[in-house]
Amino acid sequence: MAISKARRIWGWMCFDWAQQPFYTLGLTFIFGPYFTSVATQKFVADGSAQNVADAHAQSLWASGQTVAGLVIALSAPFLGAWADSSGRKMPWIAFFSIIYVICTSLLWGLTPDGATLTLVLVLFYVGFIASESALNFTNAILPSLGDDTEIGRISGSGSAFGYWGGVVSLFIMLLLLAENDKGVTLLGIKPLFGLDPATREGTRSVGPFIAIWYVVFMVPFFAWVKDGPRKARGSVGAATAWRDLKATLVGVTKRRSLFWFLISSMLYRDALNAVYAFGGVYAGLVLGWSIVQIGVFGIVAAIAAAIFTWAGGLMDQRLGPKPVITASVLILTLVSIIIVGMSRTHLFVMPLPAGSSLPDIIFYICGAAIGGAGGSVYAASRTMMVRHTHPDRPTEAFGLFALTGKATAFLAPFFITLFTWVTASNQLGFLPVIFLFLIGLWMLRWVNKDGDRAEWGALQ
Repeated sequence: MAISKARRIWGWMCFDWAQQPFYTLGLTFIFGPYFTSVATQKFVADGSAQNVADAHAQSLWASGQTVAGLVIALSAPFLGAWADSSGRKMPWIAFFSIIYVICTSLLWGLTPDGATLTLVLVLFYVGFIASESALNFTNAILPSLGDDTEIGRISGSGSAFGYWGGVVSLFIMLLLLAENDKGVTLLGIKPLFGLDPATREGTRSVGPFIAIWYVVFMVPFFAWVKDGPRKARGSVGAATAWRDLKATLVGVTKRRSLFWFLISSMLYRDALNAVYAFGGVYAGLVLGWSIVQIGVFGIVAAIAAAIFTWAGGLMDQRLGPKPVITASVLILTLVSIIIVGMSRTHLFVMPLPAGSSLPDIIFYICGAAIGGAGGSVYAASRTMMVRHTHPDRPTEAFGLFALTGKATAFLAPFFITLFTWVTASNQLGFLPVIFLFLIGLWMLRWVNKDGDRAEWGALQ
């Protein structure tokens, strides 16, 4: 029985819904802040001063992101070339999904005493590598779902659908599972299933929750999204993939618009990932927010992301992706400037009275801006990549997209680590993010708003 186009699109969008809780709950709003709080307490117990322990915890989290980014950067283009040579994407998605589910399930093991701190850090970022790798193959399916008049809307709608998944999953965690410092959830009840708040079992359940969520909601994806008919491509293997990849890399240097888009997006996506990864950490370490407060912040950000990413998809369909990317990066730059200039006691040079709620209000607004602009820039960048993608090599193209997205993934975490260490300030540690956004925006000027697919054949 043939699968309809509409069902195939819905199946493809289910991947975003299934995967998003890893970023919403894991990377940013629940597990990330919990990890750094456990790390900070451990370092203080080992004799570090509070500010040194805070900086060390943020640096440790950044180091995991750095290593994971390098692994993704080195592997994604090669795996993409191999998948395009074989004509198969679904087995790779299934393979990385298994790794993802195993690693996220085991995040439960991070106890408040920090005894498993290093092991769980490794597990989290192996899961991150698996998640990003599966995403690359799924993105490569996007060009087959519609034409240029449809892709922007499909990409934006898929991302928006994913953010709604993040909202729903975050509500469930905050209302029923994640406990505050009083041992109760946002509803004022103890975590469900008899989970012990004294050992943070409600918060620790985020790992198994993410795994179960993924397994359940990937069912429509695997049921409705299938690989197309295999084309005769001759021999398939590592040597063939490497040969094809080398040819593509040489070709990139001849494609001016693609070259500058990859470099530009490399920088602004690196900065955006840093904002995602350290937003919750900043709220916990600088503003002193609890896990539940950070979770509410996450709901605000995720709802804004869902709404504005959907709207961005419509604007993308009408105006093209480049204006959406430009506007989104400008908003993210402004937010980063505010993050650098605000603390519990000051807003830039203006002192704030003790107990002022102004930093909280401003950061909630920043959360909405991060969610909306971040979701829109991701979806529009995905559309722009489609406009630079040859129809016969989509997975390889999105592998290159991943390569440039991760090749400098160490930059933002490294410079955040360096600036945080040198200044002993979590705020000033964000300065490199501003620079990356501005440089990426400047380079976008050389990108053709319509891409370069029409010229691809003449450049081979």
